[in-house]
Amino acid sequence: MSITFPGESPEYRAARGRLLQEEIELRREMESVAAARRELPAGGTVPEDYLFEGRTADGTVGEVRLSELFAPGLHSLAIYSFMFPRDPGDERPGPDAGETARLPLAEGPCPSCVALLDQLDGAVEHAGQHVNFAVVAKAPLERVLTFADERGWRRLRLLSSAGNTYNRDYHAETAEGEQRPMLNVFHRDGDAIRHFWGSELFYATADAEQDPRHVGTLEPFWNLLDLTREGRPTDWDEQLSY
Repeated sequence: MSITFPGESPEYRAARGRLLQEEIELRREMESVAAARRELPAGGTVPEDYLFEGRTADGTVGEVRLSELFAPGLHSLAIYSFMFPRDPGDERPGPDAGETARLPLAEGPCPSCVALLDQLDGAVEHAGQHVNFAVVAKAPLERVLTFADERGWRRLRLLSSAGNTYNRDYHAETAEGEQRPMLNVFHRDGDAIRHFWGSELFYATADAEQDPRHVGTLEPFWNLLDLTREGRPTDWDEQLSY
């Protein structure tokens, strides 16, 4: 390659060339990890056809089974567990207006989950051509849908797991009932639905001054910051408003 930019020094070009080789290796490693993920053995069969509450196919509110989240011809289903209610120790401000602002802070939505879902609301229409995607929260469905309207989400499929054990079974809830932001992927294998992959990196020990990054490759915002001189701030979290 012979790319150069106006005014750059030979030292910059040499260093950029070395960094480019690292970026190439990172791209290869990411593809290698993705290929290894695709080759995982068959995961465990889901213990039950979980019954959620959400919008049904005709747009009304009612009961929705896990098996009904698979569209015809699409055999993979990704479910993000939205921390609504938020972590008990999360003291970031709640919404500054709307019905959700009336909730006690501990019963409101997690700002970091909201930031991720803000981004995914735009991506899900494209992703939906290849994979089913749903968002599950422990909060009552009315609260979830109200907040979604207040936030302006238009494409996310939102469900409540208030009446089942999905969160606990798939590591999105602690023994004390605290919610955790797990992403789980399921695969329909004939008549069976099997767990394919979960973002277990959330529970792995993180390196110094890093968060788990268990869904890091899905987050344009944080990856955008990685392209800057300043990088990711280590003492800042997303907010519901700025």
